[in-house]
Amino acid sequence: MKNILLDTDVILDFLLDRKPFSDDTLHILLKCEKKEMNAFVTPVIVANTYYLLRQKASHNYVIDQLKILLKIISVLSMDQKQVLAALDSKFTDFEDALHYFSALQHSRIEAILTRNGKDFKHSELPVFTPKEFLATF
Repeated sequence: MKNILLDTDVILDFLLDRKPFSDDTLHILLKCEKKEMNAFVTPVIVANTYYLLRQKASHNYVIDQLKILLKIISVLSMDQKQVLAALDSKFTDFEDALHYFSALQHSRIEAILTRNGKDFKHSELPVFTPKEFLATF
């Protein structure tokens, strides 16, 4: 498995250095930097990350951190098709449904990494915590 979607909580673990979770995300991002795997996010994940980080740091700092991160990971596209699929889905968390259908649309995504696996119980894609994923990689 080399193509993964990183959920907002995983990105925040790293950027906020939330121990012990940030260590696992660091290992994953280092593998991405070495081109051993590819990590993706959605535009919604980027926006949520900005919003949550902005509550703790300046606009310029947050923008700089996101730009650095986006040199290592890629942003999936999202359009009306994914939004409608999310609205029609069994997911109870609309935001997670958006991430899921964006990942599903891009057939190269092989897994979703999150610390909120219960939110993806309707996922056809494998769902792992970063720690579980590293154990299988």
